[in-house]
Amino acid sequence: MVNCCGLVSEKNQPVPLKSVSVELQVKDHVVSVSSSLQYVNEEERPLEAVFVFPLPADAAVCHFSAKIGEQEIVAELQDKESARDQYDDAVSSGQQAFLLEESNESSDVFKLSVGCLSPGENAVISIVYVMELSVQADHALRFCLPAVLNPRYTPAASAAGVPEVFSACVIPYTLSLSVEVRSSDRISRLESSCPLDPLVFLDAQHTHATVNLSAGHRFDKDVELLLYYENTHQPTAVVEAGAGAAQPGSLMGDPVLMISLYPEFPVDVMSSLASRGEFIFVVDRSGSMDCMMHHGKDAQMRIQSARDTLLLLLKSLPMGCYFNIYGFGSRFESFFPQSVVYSEDTMEEALNRVKNMKADMGGTEILQPLKHIYSQPCYPDHPRQLFIFTDGEVGNTKEVLDLVKSHVNSHRCFSFGIGEGASTALITGMAREGSGHAQFITGTDRIQPKVMQSLRFALQPAVDSISVDWSVPEGVMVDMLSPPINTLFQGQRALIYAQLKGQSSGTAEGAVTLKYKLKDQPVTNQLQFALKPTEDTGRMIHQLAARSVIRSLELEMRAGRAEAEAVRSRIVELSVQTGVSSVHTAFIGVNKDGKRTITGPLLQSRVPVRRMARRSVGGGGGSGGTRMCRMARMSVGGGGGSGGMRMHGREVSMAHCALRKSAAPKMFCSVERSIRTPPKDCRMMVECDSVSHLAEPEPQTDPLLQLVSLQKASGCWELNASLAAVFGKTESEVTKHRPAQVDGSMWATVLALIWLYACRSDDQVEWQFVAMKAVSWIRSQKPEGLSQCVRDGNILLGGHVTENMLGI
Repeated sequence: MVNCCGLVSEKNQPVPLKSVSVELQVKDHVVSVSSSLQYVNEEERPLEAVFVFPLPADAAVCHFSAKIGEQEIVAELQDKESARDQYDDAVSSGQQAFLLEESNESSDVFKLSVGCLSPGENAVISIVYVMELSVQADHALRFCLPAVLNPRYTPAASAAGVPEVFSACVIPYTLSLSVEVRSSDRISRLESSCPLDPLVFLDAQHTHATVNLSAGHRFDKDVELLLYYENTHQPTAVVEAGAGAAQPGSLMGDPVLMISLYPEFPVDVMSSLASRGEFIFVVDRSGSMDCMMHHGKDAQMRIQSARDTLLLLLKSLPMGCYFNIYGFGSRFESFFPQSVVYSEDTMEEALNRVKNMKADMGGTEILQPLKHIYSQPCYPDHPRQLFIFTDGEVGNTKEVLDLVKSHVNSHRCFSFGIGEGASTALITGMAREGSGHAQFITGTDRIQPKVMQSLRFALQPAVDSISVDWSVPEGVMVDMLSPPINTLFQGQRALIYAQLKGQSSGTAEGAVTLKYKLKDQPVTNQLQFALKPTEDTGRMIHQLAARSVIRSLELEMRAGRAEAEAVRSRIVELSVQTGVSSVHTAFIGVNKDGKRTITGPLLQSRVPVRRMARRSVGGGGGSGGTRMCRMARMSVGGGGGSGGMRMHGREVSMAHCALRKSAAPKMFCSVERSIRTPPKDCRMMVECDSVSHLAEPEPQTDPLLQLVSLQKASGCWELNASLAAVFGKTESEVTKHRPAQVDGSMWATVLALIWLYACRSDDQVEWQFVAMKAVSWIRSQKPEGLSQCVRDGNILLGGHVTENMLGI
């Protein structure tokens, strides 16, 4: 029986991916990832496999090879159309061939086609990519190896689409992973969401270490690694030597410099938060938000977690700012026609609507609500701050990013990817193009701390007026390869790439001076670097610099700022020259030395990627019908040029899958006119973009959220039975302990603060703004007997909180 509607072989055997092996080489803030995937054709006929899989959005794919038996085929980068034609011709003639290409619509989706594997034959596919490591709130460098790829929702009106994947419930392959870290900074520790062997240091300075993933790991969830250095905020400049065989003056032939800028801001500056702004919260309400946050105990629905987060956000906003809330799916709606002033009345109206928010708006179309938001005029002296929550399943990612980029001067964008499978291209791209910050919530992560951290970013001053000045000897020129940095927030790091051209007969060192302003205060950092590195340290920095240039050119091409064909030619030229993939190139490898030609009809197979199967019913773009699943490539008839027919079109449908709404949902799959239903153990995993099939459990009421929900917009609490219940008391118990010199609201507000510090200190990042508003309100009242109030509150609640701790 088919596992969760997975399109497998005609005998319904598991797809022949047997194992995945990954090696990581970390160098300071960047990493090289080498992945090996082992296939075996267990069929009795020749096999063509299609494997669609996710890579991080900013990864630069720089190597692709295949080993069949003892024969190794190293692929070459070529113009994508030429590579496709060469692959089709090779497979049609019975030759073994491999094609790796990036999706036209999303830079974090790649498709690998494995052509003509003979019965019983093994193939090991090797892919190498390099990428920057993102920085987390606790200064860790994060690497994530994604195990899922959700189908990207594509509006019916759009002709483009990202290939979809159907997965088995049980992953038939394992993962092995090894990590080597080399750094100019001392390594503190390395943590993971999966079991690791002990970290082994290879030098006395603790700058070189290795670690392995514990044996037997089933690749059924994302593998997250967190790397901690001792001096994370220290600016660094690293020079990588050019390739000796490359032409001097070319990007690969010259040295390339990488500068790391990760400012540490003074505490006094960061404690002064802005009280102005227009805060717009955009929440995904497609059917996929009815999925669980994770598969562990007490997991919330994603939509419930979003509701709780909006409660915290609404209670944390400063009085007098502007706000609005949008929900989107196949359509969108806003709570108010335009952003309104934050007050007690508007906050309560919004909270009442938040309580009734459901994942009931169909597919995921984020482009139209963004266009509507950007069409609204901004409020003077209230900078627009956009907070976007989604599980990231769209097929028009690049169109969305271009829109955000075009409005970068009028807003900042903070984006949140909810659940495993959120598109890194969409989430990180919106934050990057909107000069904001991206966060991912996976596994058992709580969304609220990460959202409140981003709210602090939105309320804090950002680094601006960033400039880079170079001091190099005569004969040497510096060519900046990175786009200019406009803003930088606390907790954000920027990597800047530059090419060093020319020769110097004298000074062997150069210097770079980084200048920026923080709340109108100038800051300067100067770094020294060697013009000629003493050793060959690889090509990782060159490849990432090339990726930066290629991405800038792709954006320029889509924006129509230059003649498209000329820019495309430049992209292809740079991609082939540097060996770094682009949307206009593909890796192609053909085994031309094979002694035999494969004949007979080809069987196509799809490699599964673990996810919950999901569909769109009554989908987007007003189609009103079922969105069909498009399968790539079908082979019919003979090989070896014997007159058999082969269909080359990549959008030929091999299967049509639709989810029909019913009391007991069934999956209808037409695969060559056969209809099957999923096994019972998978049935409850099926979930739809517009119809939920899992009954939402009664939400577990968190006392912290109960307390927050009772706070007034001004920052105070009222003395009532609901507040007393949070403290585990009756209203009469709380009332009789009230000091005579303070009123009920003052007493209630002091008690709320004491409870937060005494009982929920570990969650301070979530309630920090709620507490700040309360303290401001208390100060504005200029109460008498405050010290006595705090003492009596501690006695009532059993706390030991001082006035200094409370900030009053």
